[in-house]
Amino acid sequence: MTLLPRLTATWPLPALLAWGLGWAVALSLRGSGIAGGVDLVAGSAASAAFALVNRGGWRRGIAALGFPLSAALFLGGASDWPAWAWLLALAPLLALYPLRAWRDAPFFPTPADALDGLASIVTPAPAAVLDAGCGLGHGLAALRRAWPEARLHGIEWSAPMAWIAALRGTGARVRRGDMWAGSWSAFDFVYLFQRPETMPRAWAKAQQEMKPGAWLASLEFAVPGIEPVATLRQGGARPLHLYRVRPGVAKDRTTRASNASTSGVARR
Repeated sequence: MTLLPRLTATWPLPALLAWGLGWAVALSLRGSGIAGGVDLVAGSAASAAFALVNRGGWRRGIAALGFPLSAALFLGGASDWPAWAWLLALAPLLALYPLRAWRDAPFFPTPADALDGLASIVTPAPAAVLDAGCGLGHGLAALRRAWPEARLHGIEWSAPMAWIAALRGTGARVRRGDMWAGSWSAFDFVYLFQRPETMPRAWAKAQQEMKPGAWLASLEFAVPGIEPVATLRQGGARPLHLYRVRPGVAKDRTTRASNASTSGVARR
C-alpha cells in the first residue's frame, strides 16, 4: 500500500489532513506577504482538492469545509478565546463520538425509507435482529417497521447515542458496547451501515459466528468479491445489499480479506 492510501484509510484522518493542508497553505502565503483574501482562497482550494481522496460526498464535504469554517471562526474573533475554551467546545463532540469510534464509520443515520420492502425479500421473518452500530436508532426504527414482532437489538459504542437510541420507542434492547467484540451467533439478521473498509471483516465475522441461513445486510457498501442474494433499491436511495450465510463457504478467503482491512475497522 502506498503512502496516500495509508494516510487516508482511517476516518477522520483524511479530514484532519485536509484542514491542516488548508492552514499550511494559507499561513505560508500570509508569511510571504500575500494576504487580502488570496491566502484564504488558496487554503480553501488546497483543502478542497485534498478532500477528493475521500469516498462519498458527505466525507468530501466535511473535509473540504473544515478549513474555511475554522478560518471564519478565527477571523471572527474566536482567536481571542483562551485555550481551555477550545477544549470545552470539543468536550460535547468527544462525549458523543469518543476517540475509539474515530476508526469506525462517521455517524450518518439510516434514511427513513432505506429498508422499505425488506420484509418481502427476507422470508421467513427473522426472530432476532441486530443493528450493529445503531447510532441514534434510525436503523432500529426502520427495522421495527419491517418486522414488528422481531426481538430487536442494537449496539453502539457512543454512550450518549446508545442512550438516545434506547429512548426512541422502537422496543429494541439497546446497549453500549463494541459491535466487533460481541458474538452475532444469536441473531438471524444483522444490519450494518458502515464503511467500505469494514465489509470484509463484517462478512468474515458473519461467516464465523452466524448460523447457516442467517442474513447480513449492508446499506450502500457491498462485500468485496461476494455476490449478494439481492440488492434492494428505493428510487435514488442508497442500495441495501443482502447476503446469506451458507454452510461450506471457504473462510480462508474472507479471513485474508479481513486481515487486509484491519487498519480500516469501522462503525456506522
